[in-house]
Amino acid sequence: MAVLDTPQEITKSYAVYNADCIDVLQGLPSESIHLSVYSPPFGGANGGLYVYSSSERDLSNTRTYEQFLEHYEFVIAQMARVTKPGRISAVHCMDTPLPGQLLRDFPGDIIRLHEKHGFGFHARYAIWKEPLRVAIRTRALGLMHRQIVRDSTLCGNAGADYVLAFRKKGENSEPVGHPNGLPPYYAGARDIPEGYLAKYTGWADHKTNKLSQWIWQQYASSIWDDIRINKVLSYRPARDKDDTKHIHPLQLDVIERCVTLWSNPGETVLSPFAGVGSEVYGALRHGRKAIGIELKPSYFRQMLRNIESAEGSLDRPEAQGAFEFADDELADEPE
Repeated sequence: MAVLDTPQEITKSYAVYNADCIDVLQGLPSESIHLSVYSPPFGGANGGLYVYSSSERDLSNTRTYEQFLEHYEFVIAQMARVTKPGRISAVHCMDTPLPGQLLRDFPGDIIRLHEKHGFGFHARYAIWKEPLRVAIRTRALGLMHRQIVRDSTLCGNAGADYVLAFRKKGENSEPVGHPNGLPPYYAGARDIPEGYLAKYTGWADHKTNKLSQWIWQQYASSIWDDIRINKVLSYRPARDKDDTKHIHPLQLDVIERCVTLWSNPGETVLSPFAGVGSEVYGALRHGRKAIGIELKPSYFRQMLRNIESAEGSLDRPEAQGAFEFADDELADEPE
């Protein structure tokens, strides 16, 4: 599908657009998407973390949180239309900060909007973050040790990220099966038990495949504490001179788990807020087709570069490709 008068690249494996996601979504056939994985802007104004551009079409560029939710609801309605019955939409999010060291339940609002538009709330996965690294990156007073000394009623925690999985109501006509168990574990930091990889890779009997059973234990946990937080796609070239906020794409480990658990090879994965192309990259590297939509031109250009890297490392999940380990260095706590 082509969108007129906007930069785009369409091949047999993927279609990516530098456009407003609403415009593109409206042109997609109903019930054509097998899986979606994405991070929406985290809450817009008055508690949001990022404003990515000055475009009036940018969900992050809103006057109020309520206006953001109204805008985002149009996206969710279209996502519900294009998703196949019984299939999953996975949304990456977090609680967002409010003045006075308070938090807004952004995940709760996302859940309610999806339920309003025909999705059932399927599962929530918490992604653990190391407190000292978060404190150094964000300079959050509530994470500083000195705040314990002064008044610990104002201390907080290194809040988790979440993956919220929503299943569209209806019968799934194409089950996502793993007849020989899960593929090898490249989507996490934990060491595989000694001997499992050599013995059980390619093992045909799922009942006795201890490697697949071990991998499933990691994926089925409600807390994903083995995600490599800084294993992300290259993003620095996409920064504009007026970008003042920290940019950190969705971790590739998270995307790989979503793609593995909730889609079959050859199926189509959608990201309506594609950024530098992390979800498109992850889908292609694991034998899926992909649709990515990104409003900001500098991010779209970097997405094209990252897709090129993905195509150079297909069928090699362990290949480094365009990975960029963010360099948030640990340091002494500032006073």
